[in-house]
Amino acid sequence: MKFFESIAKQVFNQEGINILEGHVAYSPEEAMEISSEMGVPVAIKAQVLTGGRGKAGGVKFAKNPGEAFKVADDVLKLEIKGEKVKHILIEERADIINEFFISVSIDRAKRRPVIMASSEGGIEIENLAKTNPEKIIRYYPNPLIEFLPYEAREIARKMGVESSLISAMGDVIWKLYNVFVKYDADTAEINPLVLTSDGLIAADAKLVIDNDSLYRHQDLVNLLHYKKKAVDFVKLDGDIAVIGNGAGLTLTAMDMIKLNGGKPATFLDIGGGASDQIINQALNIVLNYDPVKVVFLNVLGGITKADDVARGVIKALDDNERKVGIVIRLTGTNEEEGQKLLEEAGIPYEVSMEKAAKKAVELCDSLK
Repeated sequence: MKFFESIAKQVFNQEGINILEGHVAYSPEEAMEISSEMGVPVAIKAQVLTGGRGKAGGVKFAKNPGEAFKVADDVLKLEIKGEKVKHILIEERADIINEFFISVSIDRAKRRPVIMASSEGGIEIENLAKTNPEKIIRYYPNPLIEFLPYEAREIARKMGVESSLISAMGDVIWKLYNVFVKYDADTAEINPLVLTSDGLIAADAKLVIDNDSLYRHQDLVNLLHYKKKAVDFVKLDGDIAVIGNGAGLTLTAMDMIKLNGGKPATFLDIGGGASDQIINQALNIVLNYDPVKVVFLNVLGGITKADDVARGVIKALDDNERKVGIVIRLTGTNEEEGQKLLEEAGIPYEVSMEKAAKKAVELCDSLK
């Protein structure tokens, strides 16, 4: 699984790698507000999982809040290699003295990790490998024993950095390798790693985690959904909000509403593995959409756990002052625990999607 730059940077920073001050925005208005609060020139960076965003106009700069609004508006309208830009990262613009490249990945041919580093960063490493392969240092740490700081410093020396920078560069390399190991990564990369008057800073970050290890890193999966701010959200012209865990399941629920004579007010896909916080967030989104009279939450638990769903529902209904009808279809992983929580909270549920959809339409009709 690939993670957005904003999330990768959080992970890197948690492990001691310096990053620039930055905040995520989902609209030009948010970008302008963030820029105003930061009070410095900013970089506005499209958050996409594909490469080549720089060449596609996905990284731009703004000197003031008004300019940040305009630039953010332009960037949020982009589609980069088929991926629509749904949110942006607003960062302080760095005064760069020098740029470097550091990456840890898997060498498939050698079947072991490889650390690649270069004193030339900020460019496509594939091109550098073709034109000046000698400028890329490759080091193969033994995966069976600990990678030690002195090994990282030796890589820094081979990069040709100034002697005063070797210790700091080695520290970043060592920490990036630790991120790679700790998070079961396929790739952990900083390009560019920039030298500023404040030291070495990760100006960009890439993190790709082995899908088979995601069960060990559910906090990151949840963070990915949270950062998306439930962006798989579409307003429609009906009055029954439809929420589901997966696009197909959500669309099926919408069809069931229509078959029973109702009209969906929203399409909101919370994705797989949603936590109670994500459920809470999704419900608050639709509860704050005025046309909604009834919420139909359709969850078939797999990696999404029914007890997490129940906790999120209970918290959202407790916290939100607006009261609407709610119908829940809840089955799958931990369904007994989830259903018990709903029963204790006095919230009705159904196991059958067909029955739940019919009940949602009937409830909505009774409220008109």
